[in-house]
Amino acid sequence: MIFELIEDTTKLALIVACLYFALGAYVRRKQPAWSEPLEKRRLVIVLVLVLAVSAIKVSEDVLGGESGPIDEAILLFIRGHVPGRLTGLFEAITFTGSLTVLLPLATGATIALLCVRRCFEALLLATSMIGAATVVYVVKTAVGRARPALWETEWYWGSSFPSGHTLFVAAFGIAAALCIGRIWPATREFALSIAILWICLVAFSRLVLGVHWPTDVLAAACIGTSLPLAMSVALDLRHA
Repeated sequence: MIFELIEDTTKLALIVACLYFALGAYVRRKQPAWSEPLEKRRLVIVLVLVLAVSAIKVSEDVLGGESGPIDEAILLFIRGHVPGRLTGLFEAITFTGSLTVLLPLATGATIALLCVRRCFEALLLATSMIGAATVVYVVKTAVGRARPALWETEWYWGSSFPSGHTLFVAAFGIAAALCIGRIWPATREFALSIAILWICLVAFSRLVLGVHWPTDVLAAACIGTSLPLAMSVALDLRHA
């Protein structure tokens, strides 16, 4: 198991490195005007590549049926160690990642940003959420993974992969943190910390409630986080 993990990590690192250098070569030859802004955002680009490659790897394991035993073992471990009296708390946490909360929140925030002429931030938030909704619908429909049935749980629409709640809250939380960081730079790290904590809590709540497999929330967190980061780089390049 340890050797397999090391091997997979090495492969992912090599893939990310190859993609990064290939992107750099393309920009130098075809889009030299992008070189400076991309150099300033190199850490963000590397993070996006890491998240994207990780999501692809997890997806391959899910589609190949390789993650099943580990997924089940983790869920049963959580079930056996999280007190039942905390179920209400995790139901409340999972509700914050629902479209019932996030859709009006994102819509209101986008309109407010437009009203104060923060067009970059409004576009970043809107495109991140639209992208998240598109990914959730397309992938859920295409994959059709069965939800866990290890104990009685609440019914949710769609297949298990990926976790819509986790993906939506990741896309909104990171996009909102990036917007806040651009408007008030001194709060950037705090905003990102809150967003990451929120993502982790919602992701964990889906496991506690038994409505998703661990790989569902892992892939969703990677995709949801990478979307606004990639969007922010793309929007920056529009002005290059």
